[in-house]
Amino acid sequence: MTDRKFIRPALLALALSGCAGTGTDGYPSLAIRDVERVEGSFEPAPLQQLDVPPVEVDLSGGLDARLAALVAQAREAHATFAAAQPVAEKLVGSAAGADIGSDSWAAAQVALADLDSARSIAAIALGELDIIHAAASIQAEDAAAIDVARGQVIDLISEEDSVLERLRSRVR
Repeated sequence: MTDRKFIRPALLALALSGCAGTGTDGYPSLAIRDVERVEGSFEPAPLQQLDVPPVEVDLSGGLDARLAALVAQAREAHATFAAAQPVAEKLVGSAAGADIGSDSWAAAQVALADLDSARSIAAIALGELDIIHAAASIQAEDAAAIDVARGQVIDLISEEDSVLERLRSRVR
């Protein structure tokens, strides 16, 4: 048997001989080519004015009437939320520590879903207020009244979110 320590160097020398070159220019140069040289000067592209189409917003009855209607919708949803909250508190209290899938847990989940439904109606009003705000911003109109209405609805939704978070943490 041939000793392995003599075979390895011979195979390595044979493999490395394929890397040896003949000294001719068979490969392209890595120097900068003529087309890569900077010549002349470039002019920046002219800026184009964007034509922003108007955002269609239903303002039947005027902006103030629409804002008042959306805030009223959010307040009504909040009242529905507040009316359902005591029942949900009671059901969540009885489901605290219950197994997932038990009757008390399922009843608490249904009560939380009812609260979510009331919250989603307020969120729809907030979404419409956001659309009106975006339209006013795009058209560079005064959005102060819209911001006030959005702030009122956001406060209501934030209150609902904190209640939902507190209740959900008790039934997990």
